[in-house]
Amino acid sequence: MSKRTRIWLLAGILLLATFFRFYHLTTTPPGLYPDEAMDGVNAQNVAQTGQFKVYYPEDNGREGLYVNILAVAFKFHLLPETAPWSVRFPAAVAGVLTVWGVYLLLAELFKERDEGYAIALFASFLLAVSFWHVNFSRIGFRAILAPLFLAWALYFLIKAFRERHDVYGWLYAALAGAVYSLGFYTYIAYRITPLLLLLFIPFFRKHPDFWRRALVFLVAVIIVGAPIGLYYAQHPADFFGRTSQISISNAASPIHDLLVNVGETALMFNFHGDNNWRQNVSGAPQLWWPVGILFLIGIVLGIIWLTRKPKEENQREILKKHEIRLAKFGLWLIFSWFILGLLPEMLSDEGIPHALRSLLAVVPTIIFAAIAGVWLYQILRDRWNKKLVNAVAIIFLVSVTVYGYYDYFVMWAQNPNVQGAFSANYVAIGDEINALPAATQKYIVVNAGGVIDYGIPVPATTVMYITNSFIPNAVTQKDVNNIHYLLPDEINQIPIGTPSDTIFYVN
Repeated sequence: MSKRTRIWLLAGILLLATFFRFYHLTTTPPGLYPDEAMDGVNAQNVAQTGQFKVYYPEDNGREGLYVNILAVAFKFHLLPETAPWSVRFPAAVAGVLTVWGVYLLLAELFKERDEGYAIALFASFLLAVSFWHVNFSRIGFRAILAPLFLAWALYFLIKAFRERHDVYGWLYAALAGAVYSLGFYTYIAYRITPLLLLLFIPFFRKHPDFWRRALVFLVAVIIVGAPIGLYYAQHPADFFGRTSQISISNAASPIHDLLVNVGETALMFNFHGDNNWRQNVSGAPQLWWPVGILFLIGIVLGIIWLTRKPKEENQREILKKHEIRLAKFGLWLIFSWFILGLLPEMLSDEGIPHALRSLLAVVPTIIFAAIAGVWLYQILRDRWNKKLVNAVAIIFLVSVTVYGYYDYFVMWAQNPNVQGAFSANYVAIGDEINALPAATQKYIVVNAGGVIDYGIPVPATTVMYITNSFIPNAVTQKDVNNIHYLLPDEINQIPIGTPSDTIFYVN
């Protein structure tokens, strides 16, 4: 495959990824879930005050990069600061960049193999149309940044250890360290990824400049990660807070629950996935069945290739004809990434299977399917009519694309459960309030339960974002811009004779 062909194919895949992540972004998903809205109200406040943080403690605490990206966009009026889709725009950008990063990573991993570029292109294509990844690329959750930074960091780090020129090698190492460290500002599950980096030692330690480049990488990690590291050192409760709340260690029978979690996690790819309508077509497998079958084949192939030893007369060949010649490092990296990406879900005691908590594993999952797909294509091409096999391959690619569109934009987006999952009624309340004259006194009675932040349950955050009425102060929060937030036992504070169309209920 020529370089020009690869570039055109990659461009087409990135356009496809862009379409899947930005098409109807202003209306799909509907509503705005309070967890998304909390990022928005924090960003509104930062845009007004300039007080950026590495960690925002509201709503059980969140690493601050996603909020800070939003705050910059609001500060310079790059995004409207009360629109639901604005909160999701950075996620959509991150989704597209992840597709690009996965291509570059795999192309670098397997570029010396005949099938390497095909695997890179096929994997990036499958990721571009994968419901699992598309869905979280269109929700304002910070977790979507984790696979983005990990994919790009691994790409730069592999470049660093393969680069012959010392200066360029050090530059790649520094860039890898900076990008990798940014991941610690994204999502709690990212903290497990240092274990993945240990693989580089046995495979690259014989490089004449390995330890110096590794040191450059480590220094960059420490410099970029220092702010959040210092924050956690000063606030250890924030570091352990959410982890301790959902840890399987809290269960009455941790070992039993762990085994159950492992089983349910294993089944989520092909049999029964996340039940939460916000994160999946409730109960549907995380992979469409043809891709799911390729995923299983890819795992089996990977295990066979890792354990098989080449025949002595073919020591220069990693594998026989018809098999993808993959470097063992690449396979170990993918398997390790896959297992580590699933651990945060399996070690939790809440909502298993959980598509969000296991999002870090979406990339290696897709890579396994891509490995099997290319392998199967080569087998069929060598045994059947080449034109027929190419025609079948094109039909498969079109089918995956069409089903990806139908799965997300029709079967999921048009399901009435999705509106409830994203609190669309809270957005409607915010819109009604905005339609009233600014001088009118409005009263929001918050009956919904949830975490209390600044004296108000978190579900009200959606209304706060839409009306831009959030101030992080327990005294003033309940009376902002003639908008009064009341708890159920404070309803007597509403003046007698207040028009009913100025009283709203967040249930």
